[in-house]
Amino acid sequence: MSTPFYVSPQQAMADRAEYARKGIARGRSLVVLQYADGIVFVGENPSRALHKFSEIYDRIGFAAAGKYNEYENLRIGGVRYADLRGYTYDRDDVTARGLANVYAQTLGTIFSSAGEKPYEVELVVAEVGATPDGDQIYRLPHDGSIVDEHGSVAVGGSSEQISSYLDQRHRDGMSLAEALKLAVQALSRDTNGGEREIPAERLEVAVLDRTRPQQRKFKRIVGRQLSRLLEADGAASTPTDAPSDTEEPDGATPAPAKTPSEAPEASESTEKPESKASEGTEAKDSGKPDGKDKDAGE
Repeated sequence: MSTPFYVSPQQAMADRAEYARKGIARGRSLVVLQYADGIVFVGENPSRALHKFSEIYDRIGFAAAGKYNEYENLRIGGVRYADLRGYTYDRDDVTARGLANVYAQTLGTIFSSAGEKPYEVELVVAEVGATPDGDQIYRLPHDGSIVDEHGSVAVGGSSEQISSYLDQRHRDGMSLAEALKLAVQALSRDTNGGEREIPAERLEVAVLDRTRPQQRKFKRIVGRQLSRLLEADGAASTPTDAPSDTEEPDGATPAPAKTPSEAPEASESTEKPESKASEGTEAKDSGKPDGKDKDAGE
């Protein structure tokens, strides 16, 4: 009888971690950023049927990179957990921290189990608060550990390079257009340091907007709204180049053109009474001699 090969637990865990990391690296990267009014999710996704970002509950969003069928099962499980907890207790009791703990237990159990392969996924769970200080962002790698992130986080194939780029340029209080522009610039950088253009049609963008009056803060940004946000940063950086564009709708430019044409009409109208008055005086003057002659004849 042959003796089975012995593999140390450390080597087994290292092999499983390497397997999961390679699977995640094959997926496209995504970025989660804090901005002044909430949290924005940005990723390159040419598919319109499969989403990388989803809503879990009122103030909680979900982002994932890796194998779609695996993180989709985790997303559905998270929605069920949030609905059950909110129905049993209170809607405010559903938090990103509690959901991250549930995901960590699931991923950790699967990763350490020798009977099944580890999940090739990396998750981000974000919750928007009433103020920027109340925002919460948690990153969950394949092994089930929890990393508390602040400001920005990137997951996926080129996450390390993108994270270093964001750490140098992200700042607090950015507008949505600025945060979106920064995220697209980070995703556009390839492994060689060059840049490529990502059209708006290949972007998937969603936000957790704390200013929304609805209880549900999650919203997708698509179509013309996305195009305007991508162009807003360039337009705002050069406000002095287009003063006429902002003045034309108000009708400020046509006004000077009308004044020269109206001025002669006003002068003509003022001159006509003078001419009539002069004609009247001449008629009176011409009538006076006639009256005198008549008196003289009489």
